[in-house]
Amino acid sequence: MIFKKNKNDDITNFWISYADLMAGLLFVFILLIGAIVTKSIILKHNLVSSESSLQKKKSALDLKNDEIQDLKAMLFKRNTQLSSFSNKIVILQSVINDVNASLLEKQKSLDDYKGKVLVLSNELNDKKSAIKLKDEQLLKLLDTLGEKETRYDRLVAQMQKTKEKIKNLTGIRIRVIAELKKILGSKIEINPKNGSLRFSSNILFDKGKAVLKENSKKQLKKVFIEYVGALLGNKDIKDHINKIIIEGHTDSDGGFLYNLELSQKRAYEVMNYLLSLNFVKKHHIRSLMIASGRSYLDPIYNKDGTENKDASRRIEIKFSLKNQNAMKEIERILDAK
Repeated sequence: MIFKKNKNDDITNFWISYADLMAGLLFVFILLIGAIVTKSIILKHNLVSSESSLQKKKSALDLKNDEIQDLKAMLFKRNTQLSSFSNKIVILQSVINDVNASLLEKQKSLDDYKGKVLVLSNELNDKKSAIKLKDEQLLKLLDTLGEKETRYDRLVAQMQKTKEKIKNLTGIRIRVIAELKKILGSKIEINPKNGSLRFSSNILFDKGKAVLKENSKKQLKKVFIEYVGALLGNKDIKDHINKIIIEGHTDSDGGFLYNLELSQKRAYEVMNYLLSLNFVKKHHIRSLMIASGRSYLDPIYNKDGTENKDASRRIEIKFSLKNQNAMKEIERILDAK
């Protein structure tokens, strides 16, 4: 059976096909719109993630230096001003490039600093090694020093004992003077510094003369015997006596040579008289006695610093000790600071 194709059916089928085509196109368009929306959402999410990452980077950069802080402020300002995604990306990329360049420079500087730090660290290690070596040497030196200090302390103790012994020897003059004062008491006044007797020239001699006055000889004899008897009658003193010295002194009136001759003659006059005494002969004192003229080399001064001429004109009888000069030098050395 043959059916005849109707024209209306063809038209109907055409529109059905056209509708299906349009429906397909609409579906494709909807899919395309969905894909675009989805991609836009993904891009926005990525953009938000990128912005969050950039914010973190900017925060980290802010902590490093003030320059990064300025860049962060600039980025924040520009992000708020830019209206299009494209411009934001371009600006951000430019900023990132600048930041990367800065970071590269900073990284280079950091590498340089690391190199310097490494060099300094090596130098420090070398110095530590040297210090350690010096510490070891110092410890050895301290040990050696401790041993030397012990020996030094022993030596100082020995030297102190020796010094005390020498002091005892060099202090013999003080002891002799003390013994003289003890023996003579108040009968005869002696010089407390050197233990000498002092006679005024006015008592022994006329002015400008070198002949003993007769009325002075008795007093001179009495005092001399008391003084020398105290020196030689005590064995502790006698063993140290070297010489009995008669010294003549003048004032500063007149020339030096004139006064030297006068003082020498007076000293000789006194010694000649004393040598004539039986006391001197009996005790064999002659070999101990010497006479010396001093002119006006040792004047006596008043409290105001002027010369006391009456006191300067005098005869002194004093003693010298054995090895006296050596003992004075030892005293000077021991007392030196």
